[in-house]
Amino acid sequence: MIRFGIAGFGLHAVRRLMPGFALAKSCKVSALSRRDPQKAAASAREYGIPQAFTSTGELCRCPEVDAVLVTSPDVCHLADVLAAVRAGKPVLCEKPMAMNADECRQMVESARKAGVLLGVAHIFRFEESTARIREHIASGAIGRPVFARAEFSYLGSGHGRTWLYNRAVAAGGPVADVGVHCVDTLRFILQDEPRRVMALGRSDARSGDVEAVAILTLEFSRGTLATVLVSTRVGYRTPLEIVGDAGVLRADDGLTVDKPVTVELWRDRQIGSSETLSNHLAYAHQVDSFAAAIENARPFPVPGEEGWQNQIILDAAYRSLSSGKSEEVNILDRSVPR
Repeated sequence: MIRFGIAGFGLHAVRRLMPGFALAKSCKVSALSRRDPQKAAASAREYGIPQAFTSTGELCRCPEVDAVLVTSPDVCHLADVLAAVRAGKPVLCEKPMAMNADECRQMVESARKAGVLLGVAHIFRFEESTARIREHIASGAIGRPVFARAEFSYLGSGHGRTWLYNRAVAAGGPVADVGVHCVDTLRFILQDEPRRVMALGRSDARSGDVEAVAILTLEFSRGTLATVLVSTRVGYRTPLEIVGDAGVLRADDGLTVDKPVTVELWRDRQIGSSETLSNHLAYAHQVDSFAAAIENARPFPVPGEEGWQNQIILDAAYRSLSSGKSEEVNILDRSVPR
């Protein structure tokens, strides 16, 4: 049984992680950290967590912690991950991995040097529906993917994570917060990498110094053209669609774990097949998979390099937002031992 310490125990831990750990089979939460000692103690009592700390460093040094799950604000990810690496603790970091690609590089290189497992919590790679879409594409069910579209929108007004509107603390607005989910999912299901990105976005009076809505256009190396739409100004929407030269795959709620997702395969403007899949175990699968990687000394499905590559794409998107031009995306050399 792998014992996790959650660094930066907040809204995400309450809404997503603790319900996931409750369903997990090979791991549990043994410690948490929050800057406010009273809040840390209160959270530990409420969720029956044995140890409570006020810093990630203290949590990482705890002998009852086997692995660290970093869920702090984006600006804290680098320091928190490096603290875990220095303590020799495997570390799973929430998305977006860092504030920029150079911080991701530091994380990956430090973990490699220390021989510490580093993973990124891209939850949609652990969805049953995402896996099915990936299988359909790999089998040639829709032929060659021509177009792809992913959207992630939600109403940001009154959101508990107020720091999302502060560019000094957040890696960006919805492009970084949820656009990274879209980008990562497209990379995963297409098994391909974008070579260029073009971005258009806007902010408003309520979005602070980050964007409120944006559209990204991605050109993948094998020719697929994709759009990513993100916003904090409309209701929750996560449609996913892949258009091939022999068919179409659709999932109206493709990027959600809150309810079953129906994956439709269309041919000749008619539904060829439809399958409804439950993703309620996605968070449990994610932490159990990380625990298995630790116990069996095997790779985690989403290593730090994946988060680094996603951040390279995000950095290019933000350059495009500033320049108004298409920007090239560098591809990591995966021949380097992990």
